[in-house]
Amino acid sequence: MNPPSAVTRPSRPPAGTPNIRTVAWATMIGTAIEWYDFFTYGIAAALVFNTLFFPADTSPLVGTLLAFSTYAVGFAARPIGGVVFAHFGDKVGRKSMLVLSLLLMGGSTFCIGLLPGYSTWGAAAPLLLVALRVVQGFGVGGEWGARPP
Repeated sequence: MNPPSAVTRPSRPPAGTPNIRTVAWATMIGTAIEWYDFFTYGIAAALVFNTLFFPADTSPLVGTLLAFSTYAVGFAARPIGGVVFAHFGDKVGRKSMLVLSLLLMGGSTFCIGLLPGYSTWGAAAPLLLVALRVVQGFGVGGEWGARPP
């Protein structure tokens, strides 16, 4: 005859461990803000950036294609940011890399909002826009690569 087995309750996580719902909620909010930012940039690229950041004598089609190419640069920089931030996240710590990636993304978004147009700075305006989009995409990729497990 087998002895009665004791029913064991699942152990509670340590006091400092966040609840899975809290982590899921925070992740959802971060992702929603990130995609809202890229969605808003896409709308601005389609409606405003073709005339704001490129010469006035450029055809509307070419201006729109150039504006969307600045949009694509952000997506192209994502995998690079993910690889770099994941590498340094393993060495330095994922939490600090996540904070750095959020600062990069937020700072570059803020600077894009302050960037003057082609009529003010000439060819430097679209070049700075592309550079800021690279930083923004790098930061977004770093957010995915630096998330704590």
